[in-house]
Amino acid sequence: MLADYKFKLSSARISLHLCLLGLLVGALASGLIVLFQLSVSGLQHLVLIESGDFTGLPMWMRAALPILGAGVIYLLVSRTDTAYRRMGIAYVIHRVKCHYGRISLTSGVGQFVHAVVALACGFSVGKEGPAVHIGATAATMMSKRWELPDNTMRILSSCGIAAGIAAIFNTPLAGVIFVLEVVLRDYKIHYFLPIMLAAIIGAIIYRTVFGDIHVYSHLELVRIPLDQYPTLLMFGLVLGIVAALFNHSLLLVTRKASTLDLGTRFAIAGVATALIAVVVPGAMGGEYSAVTLAHSHNATILGLLVLLVAKALATIAAIGLGIPGGLIGPLYGMGALLGAMVALILSPMLPQLEAYQGIYAAIGMTALMGVCLNAPMASLLALVELTDDASVILPFLLVTLPAFLLAHEGLGARAIFLRQLDIMGLEYRVPPLEQALQKTGVLALMSRDIVLARPGLADDELLELLKSADQHRLLRSTEEGQELITLHADFTDHSNSALKQEPVPGLPTRATLAEVYRLLEPKRGGAVYIYLDNPDTPVGLITWPMLHKFFRGGEV
Repeated sequence: MLADYKFKLSSARISLHLCLLGLLVGALASGLIVLFQLSVSGLQHLVLIESGDFTGLPMWMRAALPILGAGVIYLLVSRTDTAYRRMGIAYVIHRVKCHYGRISLTSGVGQFVHAVVALACGFSVGKEGPAVHIGATAATMMSKRWELPDNTMRILSSCGIAAGIAAIFNTPLAGVIFVLEVVLRDYKIHYFLPIMLAAIIGAIIYRTVFGDIHVYSHLELVRIPLDQYPTLLMFGLVLGIVAALFNHSLLLVTRKASTLDLGTRFAIAGVATALIAVVVPGAMGGEYSAVTLAHSHNATILGLLVLLVAKALATIAAIGLGIPGGLIGPLYGMGALLGAMVALILSPMLPQLEAYQGIYAAIGMTALMGVCLNAPMASLLALVELTDDASVILPFLLVTLPAFLLAHEGLGARAIFLRQLDIMGLEYRVPPLEQALQKTGVLALMSRDIVLARPGLADDELLELLKSADQHRLLRSTEEGQELITLHADFTDHSNSALKQEPVPGLPTRATLAEVYRLLEPKRGGAVYIYLDNPDTPVGLITWPMLHKFFRGGEV
């Protein structure tokens, strides 16, 4: 028997049930992310004095850790089915666009374990990629538990992603905007509210475990006066060039790596990271060492440049060759280094800029992420939440807007995640009508007034049943499935029967109207029956006229 809440969830409108589910997914996802963070910190503390800081390790250990990590990840991945090997934000975007965000538990567990190893062994990757993947997996677990409609699954997957980002950085609003700007690339009020609730619960759980702190609120950010704003525009142009160069380089390596076997890719990544780590220890790990140096009063232009180049190379080697992990953390580090370096380079001509090294580093930290990932609004909110300082908004915009225009319009940079999907051959483009129909489940439109005819009834008995049937339609079980019985409307047919019998395809109750459209659109006619547990238990019917009226009437 179908529960009433499933009919409410099938409609593309806000409901209390949807908000409650968003809260539950947010709690589960953020709990798993906290466990993930504690696992990474626990492993890192076995060899590091301070979590994320690999600079104090002896040279042999800096060389050995990435090679060991690459070997462990290869052993784990090679024993996993090919279908579960793809991971990260790009893969999650594909699943959200084409499979309603469903991600298998095997894939989620693999992402958790592989990313813990990668982060503990010093690869230049971030935590947010695994957080997004694990958050979507938590939503899938919840959806399967209650057999929820697919249109709800997409919203819950987005809830898990937002909660994951909030639980990593303590940035709930940035997590919400990241989902809307990068993953869904769409905005509707009925899924904004549950996503917001999930992000809030993610931030609350983060603060309960790690304390009510903003990650970079301790940084000394001196407000930039109005007469210094032209230098921000100059900084934006430099950042745009660096962002475009990084995008092109990363995608080039990703494309070349797609032709290599798994073992070769991980071996190159391990050796490359080890060589870089031997020369420049600060390039290891996420953004910790880079951000620390960028805000140091003892930083030099040469030191910042060397670490920036090393960090970029280490990140391209790790992400481009398939080491599981995120991209945002390394981009934060590189952006901070670039910002501090620009401030120091301009200091001889504008001595007053030296006092603004910290705020240049802070702006560069998230601006580079916004330009590279095509997420300017999410990066702005991340900066405000990370620093707990709203005075950075206008300077940030003066840097990011010219950087974005130069990188994307002038130098041909593209959103990294979408280009990664193109290289992997994974689809993410959905026709606008189908995308709209995906927001509504079949339960919201189907006619429940169906009459089931027993197999073997004679034509005159079927005619009697048709008189009492809604819309004069009957469903009858056959060996192949179900057939729809209606009165004949084809006067060119010379059969003696007044009945028209045609097989109809079936869809489960969790399906959306997009699947109905794909089945009926080729003939622009016919019907689809909806079944509960198996194809032998029909509970409703959707015809082409019903669907056509739905989207022509502006319901999508």
